[in-house]
Amino acid sequence: MEPVFSFPVTVPRARGERTRALHEQLRAAILDGRLPVDEPLPATRRVAEALGVARNTVVAAYDLLVAEGYLVPRQGARPRVAGIARRPPRPGRAMAAGTAPRFAPAWRTPFLRPSPPRVLPAQNFRLGLPDHRHFPHALWRRLMARELRRLAREPFAYPPSQGIEALRGAIAQHVAFARAVACAADDVVVTSGAQQAFDLVARLLVTPGQTRVAVEEPGYPPVRAAFAAAGARLVPIPVDDEGLRVERLPDDARIVVVTPSHQSPTGVAMSLRRRAELLDFARRRGAVVVEDDYDGEFRFGGRPLDALQTLDRDGRVFYVGTFSKSLFPALRKGFVVAPAWARDGLAMVKHCCDSHCDLVTQSALAAFIRDGHLARHVRHMRPIYAARREALLDGLRHELGEWLEPIPSEAGLHLAARLRDPAAASRLLPVVLRHAPGAESTADYAMTRRVEPAVTFGYGVIDTAEIAAALARMRRALRKVYG
Repeated sequence: MEPVFSFPVTVPRARGERTRALHEQLRAAILDGRLPVDEPLPATRRVAEALGVARNTVVAAYDLLVAEGYLVPRQGARPRVAGIARRPPRPGRAMAAGTAPRFAPAWRTPFLRPSPPRVLPAQNFRLGLPDHRHFPHALWRRLMARELRRLAREPFAYPPSQGIEALRGAIAQHVAFARAVACAADDVVVTSGAQQAFDLVARLLVTPGQTRVAVEEPGYPPVRAAFAAAGARLVPIPVDDEGLRVERLPDDARIVVVTPSHQSPTGVAMSLRRRAELLDFARRRGAVVVEDDYDGEFRFGGRPLDALQTLDRDGRVFYVGTFSKSLFPALRKGFVVAPAWARDGLAMVKHCCDSHCDLVTQSALAAFIRDGHLARHVRHMRPIYAARREALLDGLRHELGEWLEPIPSEAGLHLAARLRDPAAASRLLPVVLRHAPGAESTADYAMTRRVEPAVTFGYGVIDTAEIAAALARMRRALRKVYG
């Protein structure tokens, strides 16, 4: 049978979806100009026979188009295409992505694009991922089900913007025990992950085009993105084996963002001397410090250094934490412990940007922390991650010691190794990254690209045997390159 339209029309198998599908395809053809103005549509009986559907399906689709103004009905004759505004023949040609003049200036040149999904083996060296195989899934399901049952007995309501009191109290208790952070429930604002925490602080404190924000170089790109989006003037500050080089801070820096417990991506810890210098700088210059403690629960050396928030006596530190590393990223729960003077302002910004985090997971997480499950899970995972860290260190020293030197690190779920011969980076890095799927060059974390060549390896989702095998393969490949 001859096609009834000059373009293909497909009809789904499910009968209940056929009218909608036909209606949408004809509407698109009218908007795109494939059905010209005043052209009569084919008879409903002919369309039904050609597509193998009931005539009532076609009649219903035509009636919808008439009701929406796309077709003009005619007594005793076929409806015609109405004269309406058409889509441009080449959508998007006049406005390239990221350059549309309607965008705010900061967004015309994106500074952080969403990462495309990477196809990696199940066991890999990717950063920032905890091991799902050891998570107490059954327990978490029970807590979620219990909270759903409890909430079903209560009237629907919007929870507080800063987070439910039960979770804020549990977080305050947790960070006081795990990191000696002195705070109460009222000091805590619950966020959708650490990224929203950075965004809220930036919105609260940054005056667009004026506020200078010092960031680590190399450093965590999403932190830079949050402050750049708020209009901050970013100042990259180099790091060494003691952390941020405080003496390089400009006098007019009003915000300093640091990862003192486990620098991202080098893994070093900020020395106590540098911590004192940074807090002194903030006091003298009227600056504030944003402390990102993203995986501080996992400590493998001696006693951890006190958090900057613990040492702070002047209300200068915003302490940011997350449960993405200790539990799982999809939970999307982070928090800010704010100085007293900033609590109300931060809650107001949270309310404007995101009226509240979801209630069910907040309630389940509060119970998970309150009943001791978080502390037990961290205790359970610490020796597992410690064994992987030791396997990685052992391989780097013995299998790859000729080319790589581990950077001192005592915490977290990743560690880095610098190249012994920086001049060989162009030859060595591709081999290392090819045989360590998920590992990253520290240059990917830099603003200036003038950083010491190094590679960062995550060990959250890779077993010790696979670490050893991967590094042995890497050594053989490097031997071929270097003879």
